[in-house]
Amino acid sequence: MGRYCQLVMGPAGSGKSTYCQTIMQHCEAAKRRVHLVNLDPAAERFEYPPTIDIRDLITLEDVMEELGYGPNGGLIYCFEFLMENLDWLEEQLGDYEDDYLILDCPGQIELYTHIPVMRQMTQLLQQWNFRVVGVYCLESQFIEDTSKYFAGVMSATSAMSMLEIPHINVMTKMDLVSEELRNNMDRYFDPDPFLLAEDANVYTSSRFKELNVALANLIDEFSMVSFLPLNIKDEDSIAYILSHADNAIQWGEDQEPKEPNDEVEEQEIE
Repeated sequence: MGRYCQLVMGPAGSGKSTYCQTIMQHCEAAKRRVHLVNLDPAAERFEYPPTIDIRDLITLEDVMEELGYGPNGGLIYCFEFLMENLDWLEEQLGDYEDDYLILDCPGQIELYTHIPVMRQMTQLLQQWNFRVVGVYCLESQFIEDTSKYFAGVMSATSAMSMLEIPHINVMTKMDLVSEELRNNMDRYFDPDPFLLAEDANVYTSSRFKELNVALANLIDEFSMVSFLPLNIKDEDSIAYILSHADNAIQWGEDQEPKEPNDEVEEQEIE
């Protein structure tokens, strides 16, 4: 039997915790055994209580009070502290040999795009026989500002390159997108580099236009990023996202098929 986990990341406010809650509910309804792991030392509350919680080891509030760090520096310190206490993490994860874990991460994108601490963690998870898929969340409201949207695309690209694990990108909060924008979403699900050129106007300096062209060419050349739409009010949309994550880590390939008697026993237990 395998060990599997989703590493859920993205900017602050991108819907990561809502994504985790949605996947938990969906799997619970399908009688899949899934556990939530909180890796955000600044988290305050969860709809689903985390099975493993970094706050049992260290909290951002304590770091800021005792060491005088700001929020960003404090978060980095918390993860460095976690990496110095791997025996704690390994012990916590050791009880979940055959289960599927959802790791809810902080919204500080530097942890995935610039600082190697998260890459070190994914490498350790793989050493501990976990199959890891990265899930990068970007909220649909980013498309209202082309520059902001492409900053999100570049962040997703950087995270994919930094972590070097199977990866999917999710466009969250699709239930909030207007009908007018929804009809033009294909250009955002598969980033259209010409959107950057269209965003330039007569007031844009020549240097910024050149930068836009360079970024557009970079995105077009690598073609690494595409987004899967998530509408949390649509079960088919949720199942579609989960199937992509499962396929990325080959979940289910070593699962034993259930016998009819197994299903009866589960119902009796409930």
